[in-house]
Amino acid sequence: MADKKPQKGEVAATTNPRGIPQAPFVDKVEDYVTSRADVEATLKKFQEMIQKYQFMEANKQRSAVGHREKIPDIQKTLDMVKFLKTREAGSDPIETTFELNDTLYAKANVPPTEEVYLWLGANVMLSYPIDEADELLTTRLATAKQNLTNCDEDLDFLREQITTMEVATARVYNWDVTMKRKEKQDQAALESGGKDGSQNG
Repeated sequence: MADKKPQKGEVAATTNPRGIPQAPFVDKVEDYVTSRADVEATLKKFQEMIQKYQFMEANKQRSAVGHREKIPDIQKTLDMVKFLKTREAGSDPIETTFELNDTLYAKANVPPTEEVYLWLGANVMLSYPIDEADELLTTRLATAKQNLTNCDEDLDFLREQITTMEVATARVYNWDVTMKRKEKQDQAALESGGKDGSQNG
């Protein structure tokens, strides 16, 4: 089905895969404004759209930072779980150093194990059979990477929409300036014509 032509001031309904609306491309200003009286309201609407896109951009940037910080932690935990899976029953314990908090570490002897404890966030830790922990962390890592990819794609999309709206704003503004100049010229020509008519009379 063919795309419906936008009505005056109507915003395009097309969205990206995450539902972010696509900015209207203003090819002909006359599709959005019929007279100079419409200019102020149209420019205000465009400015509001730019602000919404910028707000979404800031949120996506924060999300991307969160995913970038989370991915190495998940990968490190998954690598450790995979290493523990390779330990056979009856093997000698391995000595390791583990983090208690940001500045405090402790040593421990870790025997072969069939279960691990994972932090799930919000101060919650749960015990998992080692195979389930491997599966859970593999899924979480894949999800975090996909979320980061989506965020980066959304950020590129949002920057394009902001640029499109800035161009649209400039086109409407320039159209208004041109119309204002034309009105002045028409007014001057009318006044000049009137004077010439009175002199000739």
